[in-house]
Amino acid sequence: MKADLLIVGGRVVDGTGNPWFYGDVAIADGRVARVAPAGVIDRADADEVVDAEGHVVCPGFIDIQSHSIIPFLTDRRSLSKVTQGVTTEILGESWTPAPFGGAIDEPFSEGSRGSIGETFDEWQARARGWTRFGDWLADLEARGVSVNVGSFIGGGTVREYAMGERMGEPSTDELATMTRVVAEAMTDGAFGVATALIYPPGAYAGTDELVAICAVIAAYQGVHITHIRSEGDAIFEGLDEAIAIAERSGVATEIYHLKAAGRPNWPKMPEVIARIDAARASGLDIGADMYPYDGSGTGLAACLPPWASADGKRHENLKDPEMRARILAEMREPSEHWENLGARSGPENVILAGFEHPDLKRFQGMRLAAVADELGMDWHEAILLLLDTEGHDIFTMYLAMSEENLHLQFRQPWIKFGTDAGGVDPVWATRRGLIHPRAYGSYPRILGRYVREQGVLPLEDAVRKASSAVADRLGLRDRGLLRDGMRADVVVFDPETVSDRATYTDPHHLSVGIRDMLVNGVAVLRDGEHTGAMPGRRVHGPGYGRVVAVD
Repeated sequence: MKADLLIVGGRVVDGTGNPWFYGDVAIADGRVARVAPAGVIDRADADEVVDAEGHVVCPGFIDIQSHSIIPFLTDRRSLSKVTQGVTTEILGESWTPAPFGGAIDEPFSEGSRGSIGETFDEWQARARGWTRFGDWLADLEARGVSVNVGSFIGGGTVREYAMGERMGEPSTDELATMTRVVAEAMTDGAFGVATALIYPPGAYAGTDELVAICAVIAAYQGVHITHIRSEGDAIFEGLDEAIAIAERSGVATEIYHLKAAGRPNWPKMPEVIARIDAARASGLDIGADMYPYDGSGTGLAACLPPWASADGKRHENLKDPEMRARILAEMREPSEHWENLGARSGPENVILAGFEHPDLKRFQGMRLAAVADELGMDWHEAILLLLDTEGHDIFTMYLAMSEENLHLQFRQPWIKFGTDAGGVDPVWATRRGLIHPRAYGSYPRILGRYVREQGVLPLEDAVRKASSAVADRLGLRDRGLLRDGMRADVVVFDPETVSDRATYTDPHHLSVGIRDMLVNGVAVLRDGEHTGAMPGRRVHGPGYGRVVAVD
């Protein structure tokens, strides 16, 4: 056997969850040619030998919840992910820039202009040609990317294609349009549909509508991955809805970033886990993923009732005195349940992170309660003023979860890991304000803090939940394991030094300890430095290339 590269002397953690062993890993033609006990493979048979003594050798991590769509338009190296050991990113929560058409006015929102930069108009024009879901990913692959990339189709995109940003139930024709768009996306390689049921327009979708869409996904053996309708006060109702959709449609189901948010809701996590276990025992294929932080990150507009953004008129509504007063009243005294992240977390636990308006830059990194005090108004009014002045949503972090619940979640066999973040470079990301530290530190934080330092879960299980468990959920049968014939997505890291360095208020620091990484057998990381290589490939869902009749 002739190998392009031979990794020797490391502790092999193969992704199955089995105990580590000393072994050698041979790479040839972009695949794992052989995994053998240490010393069995002749070093003379390899063009290059990499010494992994004192290090762990494992399969690359598959980020099941990535938000690199916008970063990939300008920087496809995904530096903050590569330095975490991520070899594959899965996109699509709520929104994808394709397919473009139907009632969608523009592929990218005006709020993306600041992130995309001077090429915003160029990308806007280019994306109008992505009339099929697969057009976008084909474009990305053709341009070159450091990691493998795949995607769900955004549930919000599906609804907007048929109905725009209108509230209400779809007509028969509109629902038929949604199911057609989903079927075409599955044929193009989508892994399923990714819904986010607290954000417009996904928040406007009813259960029956979601069942109809998920029946199409099930016919293609895909997955409904969902940010459920509540992760706080109504978490049981949100989870029960996801389970009911699975029961009625037969779809495999994944809960995005499992959490019980808000101190009064922390005791609910054992019951959440019990309900997932019971659903699995009844025969439903349901699981969940998580990131290793006690704070979430999303827009400040999540503190507004969903109807405030109907028809894309949130900014217009904030400028209308009558609508503004109505929004403010609903924020203070909700007339019905909606996921108010500000009230759930408390203004003292809300960190304002991403401002572009020069008059607001001074508030970056401050707590909402302190900003409201400085402005001389209550925190509800402060939110409306900030959103109105900024002109679009403001990235915000909500510190609302329990460390004890993180430990409990880590131990569940059906848990997987993801970042819920995009891949960034601190050189340019610093100029855009604060971001959630999970963009830089999720996997090293698990390996350093929760495996090495606290012993919350074994190394082998942590690697499995970052690699093969995700591959199995997505139907990627040639990645996620160190096995003969698998794609050579391989990570070499130091188990004694691997660690995150990013924090909520000082996030722009790459993690340390991930030494080498291969994507499809090509070195993307050597001695902790990005090589500039772009060997990533597009990965497909189980419906790729098939057309399935759906009743």
